[in-house]
Amino acid sequence: MAFFYSFIVTAFEESLRPFINVDNTYYDVTIVVITFIALGKYLEARSKIKTGDAIEKLFNLQAKTALVIRDGKEIELLINDVIHGDLVVVKPGARVPVDGVITDGFSYIDESMVTGEPMPVQKKIGESVVAGTINTSGSFTFKATKVGSETMLAQIIKMVEEAQGSKAPIQALADKISSIFVPVVLVLAFVALGIWFFIGVPYFGFSQALSLGLVSFVGILVIACPCALGLATPTAIIVGVGKGAKEGILIKDAATLQKLHKIDTLVVDKTGTITKGRPELASIQNFSEKSNDELVVILASLEKKSEHPIAHAIVSYANEKKLSFMPVSNFEAIRGKGLKGVINNTEYFAGNAKLVKDINLSFDTQSIEQETLEGKTPVVLAIKEKVLAVIMVSDTIKPEAIDAVARLNKLNIQVVMLTGDDTNTARYIAKQVGINEVVAEVMPEDKLKKIKELQSQGKVVAMAGDGVNDAPALAQADVGIAMASGTDVAIESAGITLLHGDISKLVKAVMLSKITMRGIKQNLFWAFIYNIIGIPLAGGLFYPFFGWLLNPIFAGLAMAFSSVSVVGNSLRIKAKKI
Repeated sequence: MAFFYSFIVTAFEESLRPFINVDNTYYDVTIVVITFIALGKYLEARSKIKTGDAIEKLFNLQAKTALVIRDGKEIELLINDVIHGDLVVVKPGARVPVDGVITDGFSYIDESMVTGEPMPVQKKIGESVVAGTINTSGSFTFKATKVGSETMLAQIIKMVEEAQGSKAPIQALADKISSIFVPVVLVLAFVALGIWFFIGVPYFGFSQALSLGLVSFVGILVIACPCALGLATPTAIIVGVGKGAKEGILIKDAATLQKLHKIDTLVVDKTGTITKGRPELASIQNFSEKSNDELVVILASLEKKSEHPIAHAIVSYANEKKLSFMPVSNFEAIRGKGLKGVINNTEYFAGNAKLVKDINLSFDTQSIEQETLEGKTPVVLAIKEKVLAVIMVSDTIKPEAIDAVARLNKLNIQVVMLTGDDTNTARYIAKQVGINEVVAEVMPEDKLKKIKELQSQGKVVAMAGDGVNDAPALAQADVGIAMASGTDVAIESAGITLLHGDISKLVKAVMLSKITMRGIKQNLFWAFIYNIIGIPLAGGLFYPFFGWLLNPIFAGLAMAFSSVSVVGNSLRIKAKKI
């Protein structure tokens, strides 16, 4: 507008001289405003690139080639040429190219870039390694189990990209305002031009009134750019999600990140969340004529078909003692209670007290009461006629659990333990870590009911579990948090996945949500304030009283600064400690 006015004045200078001051042209304003706008866009683009550098860093973790054994020879292949079952050699200092299981050698692996685990982790034969991690010591060979888009690193990149591209509910407000912002600003600009032209002429004269009207018109259009408003939410989300990924906190979408800062109740499972989820066989109470080893063989043969952590403990114990397993027929998992199967024409049952009650048996619980009070979990082995043995299994509390629960309490978040384990065991573990409310011996469907009950009381509930038995409860919770282990990060029922099942990351996730939401609100506040102050100033509202009128040059500078300041404020999230 300023340019066209100046062009017309220059072109028809002699014709217009009797009516207006033809010396008032705005070529300098046009040049400077365009320069400032271009500079602002450049700085904004540079800043936006910085907000997304988490994705770039994740891509840089991927090895370009892999040393693969083919036909007995080591050959270097591009990463895309590695297939399932390939034997891959990793030398000291090299990155692990794909996911797999070690078949020869051992080493210490730096997993910090992928999982946030600060110290190198020892890996030996039979243990898994993931793409993007660094071999810090000896050479080893592993069998490729996940390649390409299947790897843990690829899943993390996909989750982060999708989360950074999603919209938080709070952005709906900014979008709604932006949709009506441009037409309203155009109307205000023309109104300011009209007021100065029609009302200002008697006071300032035709030439000055027109000049003031044009300055106001251009100033409003320049300063009232909705860029800052549009950048307020997405830049903070991109930075927040990226920071989470660096900490081993995978956020499914922006809505989850927004909801997390509102939670006042956290429901946690015991096994794998508060405890390590790697229980060990502690003792055997034998009520039969069979030897302890015979009982372990029967129990381990049954449990071998189960994925429960307690089953792994019993099977591991049998393997350590080099006991032989027996064939099992008619195997059946009894949800929330245990399992049963036939060995040598005898039907055996293994599980908790509920299973024993179902088959109308009982046993002397006093003999194991002290051990349950010490946090050990009983596994009953029985036949239809009698209880054969009670095997006690103990799990270790995660060292970070006590501090994590204490920090959650300081954040005024009520922690509730919800578990299918024995009541005495659950209460002991809860007391050790500082959890006051315990609901034990619940079925998977009861966990869902408890979540609904808490929500009916007006509570905003997060649920942390393993993503398998807890899937319905995770889906029902306002925020589902999966404690991932191994290389599986694709837990669909969870909004947030914590790598390595580290409960201390749960506290960090809550803090990250609070910091990100605070950043978004600050961005929106400054974007609104900038326009609320800038538009009246550019329109000349204060000119009759104080002589204040914003020059379009400074309007362009202010517009550029507003966008850059919003992006800069979002980048501050990176530096915040969580």
